[in-house]
Order: sequence, then structure tokens, then C-alpha cells
Amino acid sequence: MDVAKILEELKAERLRIESAIESLERLALGRRRRGRPPGWMTEAKRRGRPPGSKNKTHNATTARTSTAAA
Repeated sequence: MDVAKILEELKAERLRIESAIESLERLALGRRRRGRPPGWMTEAKRRGRPPGSKNKTHNATTARTSTAAA
């Protein structure tokens, strides 16, 4: 392997580890925040309906009624 490539991969790994340590340190502070959570906490959250949601979308109900009428 090329030594330059190994160094590049190790530096990238170090950056990932440092960012993980920073995130854990922020969580370890344990301060109760009021209001909207900071952006770095909300990046990982998923948006939209959870899988298996009982609420139907408009398209699903119109498709079902049009097939029942036919």
C-alpha cells in the first residue's frame, strides 16, 4: 500500500473520531434545553410517517374507492 494513502485514511478516521467525541461530550453535559434542539442533534432524525402507520394517504383511499366502484 501507498504510505500517502494510509496517512490520508488515518487522518479521515481521526476526524470522524474527533467529531464523535465532541458529540458525546455535548451529550454528557446533560443540560436540559428548552425549545428546539440544536441542529447537530436533529440531523439524524427521520421525517415522515413511521412504517406501518395506520393513517392512509389520500392517493391510497381514492385508488381503493375507484376500484370498488368499477
